Amino acid sequence: MSVLRSFRFWLACLAAVALLALVSAPGTSTRASRVARLESLVRCPSCEDISVAQSNATSAVAVRREIESKVRRGLSDSTILTSLESTYGPTILLSPSTSGVGALLWAVPLAGVGVAGAVALGLARRR
Repeated sequence: MSVLRSFRFWLACLAAVALLALVSAPGTSTRASRVARLESLVRCPSCEDISVAQSNATSAVAVRREIESKVRRGLSDSTILTSLESTYGPTILLSPSTSGVGALLWAVPLAGVGVAGAVALGLARRR
């Protein structure tokens, strides 16, 4: 029975963290904060594994200007990221896409957690 309580406790903790993440996510943001967030999501084209926000390379400055311009024109974040991805390729984004093959990179770990949870619940019910 203690395994089931432990499972419920960790499940409640996970739900609390997820709820906290949703509540603390910015709903509306200013132009500057949008630009800063987008810059942190985009990889420097000529650097290795750092964002354009962290780099002063010429290519990073160009991408930052492009992002600022697109935000000023009122394009959505997803449109801006898609545009950058089509221009520079899929490796321009620091985190994988949530569509196509990139969706597998998100889905496989989540499915693994789900299977592990189901196994733990099954073992707890047997005891």
